[in-house]
Amino acid sequence: MSRIRSVATAARDRRAFLAATGAVSLSAGIGLALRPGTGEAAAGTAATTHGRPVAVSRRAPAAPLAPYTRGTSLSTVAAARPGSGYRRLGDGPAWPRVVRGDLAAPGAGRAERRTALAAFVQFTDLHLVDVQHPLRYEYLRAQTASAWRPQESLSVAGAVSLVERVNALRGAPVTGSPLHFVMTTGDNTDNNARTELDWFLKVMSGGRITPNSGDPDRYEGVQNSDLTLYWQPESALRDADKQLGFPRIDGFLAAAIRELRSPGLNLPWYSTVGNHDSLPGGCYAPGDSFFADFAVGGRKLMTLDESVGTALWKNVKKGGDPRGAGFKEMLTSEGRRMRSVTPDEGRAPFTPAEYLRAHLDPAHTGAGPVGHGYSQANLAAGTQYYTFRIADDLLGISLDTTDPGGHYEGSLGTAQLRWLERTLKAAGKDGEHVIVFSHHTSRTMRNLREDPAHPGERRHGGDEVLAVLGAHRPVLAWVNGHSHKNDITPHPAPGGRSFWEVSTASHVDFPQLARVIEIADNHDGTLSLFTTLIESAAPHRTNVDDLSQTGLAALYRELSFNAPGARTDLSGAPEDRNTELVLKKS
Repeated sequence: MSRIRSVATAARDRRAFLAATGAVSLSAGIGLALRPGTGEAAAGTAATTHGRPVAVSRRAPAAPLAPYTRGTSLSTVAAARPGSGYRRLGDGPAWPRVVRGDLAAPGAGRAERRTALAAFVQFTDLHLVDVQHPLRYEYLRAQTASAWRPQESLSVAGAVSLVERVNALRGAPVTGSPLHFVMTTGDNTDNNARTELDWFLKVMSGGRITPNSGDPDRYEGVQNSDLTLYWQPESALRDADKQLGFPRIDGFLAAAIRELRSPGLNLPWYSTVGNHDSLPGGCYAPGDSFFADFAVGGRKLMTLDESVGTALWKNVKKGGDPRGAGFKEMLTSEGRRMRSVTPDEGRAPFTPAEYLRAHLDPAHTGAGPVGHGYSQANLAAGTQYYTFRIADDLLGISLDTTDPGGHYEGSLGTAQLRWLERTLKAAGKDGEHVIVFSHHTSRTMRNLREDPAHPGERRHGGDEVLAVLGAHRPVLAWVNGHSHKNDITPHPAPGGRSFWEVSTASHVDFPQLARVIEIADNHDGTLSLFTTLIESAAPHRTNVDDLSQTGLAALYRELSFNAPGARTDLSGAPEDRNTELVLKKS
């Protein structure tokens, strides 16, 4: 079993450097070590020693931790039971751990020598959905399965169950290290709506959530529209989904908008922004008052001619309408088809500043830190990227890869790229390792549109970011999401430098996963990164008559498996799931 390195020493204070180089200040609500002399978790403010921030974590377990598999995909994973049509889920076989030596040869005896450096959990692409929001484009379901999913009305219940799973984990599965924090890598919300942002923050930090907007007493959306395009769970109508075996469930919609309670994570958590958090629909440049007015208004489009929908989505995919001019024109022309819904100011889009203020609100501090990585310095500078202390010699960097110019792919502006270079250079001088977090993957950073707020500033794609990361020895991994698929890519670099890119599947599409990541020193010139996938705490087997909070979370998973048109490759290959990723120690 691994030895766990003592991390009860003060973290380096690099505020002076970051301030001098124009960077956002180092987040001080930090995520690793125990406060000297105690096992108390920080809740809102950073512990300090002689004015310097000390990394903090949740209360240490009473007994030494040991490696385990229970509650992870190393034990069992949801899988379809025999049958055809709508498939019920049950307990499936475990996913084994694969050792990958693409970047360094795994040495014999390393398991006996290794020392745990840090461990954390990655959430990504939670997509908490206000399913009654007027700006949603469910009517494009025939063009893209992501336009509407039959499970979406249960996204909050599913996310709460994921929090419950993390809270129940006995530390890190391989090294036995305490888990130190959760990082969510963007698309926390689905449609840049204030309702969704409130739900997300309460899921993560705890609270009562009513996943409903508009009429406070009844659902008003596509699932009671009597349109065959959508699953009508409470109707006898033979809609397209019921023809595939989807069940009729009396009381489903009332249960979907019923109040839920989240316990909140019992360890610190950090936030990274994604395109669905910043852009209406996840793809249109923000700031158009037409979309803001439509979002809070009383009209909702639920059907669209297929030819119009095909042309619209084709244009979105190729990036031909980043400001949504064509989308606006279509909505204006389809007024007669729209249905009346209850207006709701809570559905208004939130600005980047409002996103930051919401994170900084003490009501959402939970287990900490205040701001969940974001600071007043971010608010003053108008930025959404930052650094934070993971461990004594391990720095976390959270990037903002969303392009405010529009479109769902990402990039970095020059100012952020230069800040990243300075931060990595300083980490190298300090002898630190670095984990980089972002929403977009290297392959989905091809959107180089100008940021309207920074005219004349260049945007930089994934290849340039890879070059910057590969030029600095401290980088161990780039952890991201966006693709909704498990994928792990080795990135060798000149001079013996190398790092791993770890992309994790979403929690909205099946298989609905999160990932535990552990870093260990093998004391033979190599490090190992262990990745272990976890599901929510909901049982694999469902009972459609169980509309409790837990029952809804289980149904959320089963509906996602059966969603028509959903991709079946999002689990990735075995080497993208539970792994040991070996690399040379810089």
